[in-house]
Amino acid sequence: MGKIEMVMPKMGESIMEGTILTWLKKVGDPIEQDESVLEVATDKVDTEVPSTHAGVLQEILAQEGDVVEVGKPIAIIETSNGSATENGQKELSAIEDTVTVVADPEVAAIGIPPTPMTSQADSNRFYSPLVKNIAKQEQIPFEELDTIPGSGKEGRLTKKDILSYLKNRSGSTPSSLPVTETVAVTSPMAISGEDEIIEMDRMRKLIATRMVESKRTSPHVTSFVEADVSAMVSWRNRFKSSFKEREGDNLTFTPLFIEAVVKAINDYPMINISVDGNNIIKKKDINIGMA
Repeated sequence: MGKIEMVMPKMGESIMEGTILTWLKKVGDPIEQDESVLEVATDKVDTEVPSTHAGVLQEILAQEGDVVEVGKPIAIIETSNGSATENGQKELSAIEDTVTVVADPEVAAIGIPPTPMTSQADSNRFYSPLVKNIAKQEQIPFEELDTIPGSGKEGRLTKKDILSYLKNRSGSTPSSLPVTETVAVTSPMAISGEDEIIEMDRMRKLIATRMVESKRTSPHVTSFVEADVSAMVSWRNRFKSSFKEREGDNLTFTPLFIEAVVKAINDYPMINISVDGNNIIKKKDINIGMA
């Protein structure tokens, strides 16, 4: 038996703390790897936090309403180190993560088109990102998801529930597993004996997943135009020392570029649009995020 500290995860580059909203598990409850354990709120997003290990929730270190810094322990999970169950869960989780990240035609180049799910607009049931990813891979519409009994808190659908349903539904292993094997066999990626293979940590997997989703949902266009920024450089050089002394931070070019983008959008508002079917939605507000 071993004990693992579950810590407040880092959910964004600028997010330094999170507020415990709700514990979905109580002390003594069994937990599967990747099963949601609690809900956390930050200044950018409210999200469920999955467990990194399978085991039993032995102790809760942060109560609902507590504000906890990123990296600080929030719970203790008792695990059975090296057990077949835990190893199996790790393998299954790795397979699911691999399918989510690489089973995209633009990334793996294997001709597997993404399968869109039916809209969740008519469903009042909450589904975690992991459950929705599995449903997308297995082509399960939300109407069908709504009929699956959930064993989680308040009847929530867990990974175990949907995998069990898929096994009974088809009488065989979920199709996500063979897809991963196909990727491994047919992918054109070449690996030599001198290459180093490094397993991605959970944050890198999440970043890769979001990048693939961004590529799939938003057209990516790059344009290069030369510009003379000599005046900008001279202005920064003139004020960077006084700015550093007054604010304690360096004066970078980033806010200047952002201001230039905002002014350009004001001059050309048709840049600030989105497409909804055959309609163009012209945005009133200008919102810019810099990562």
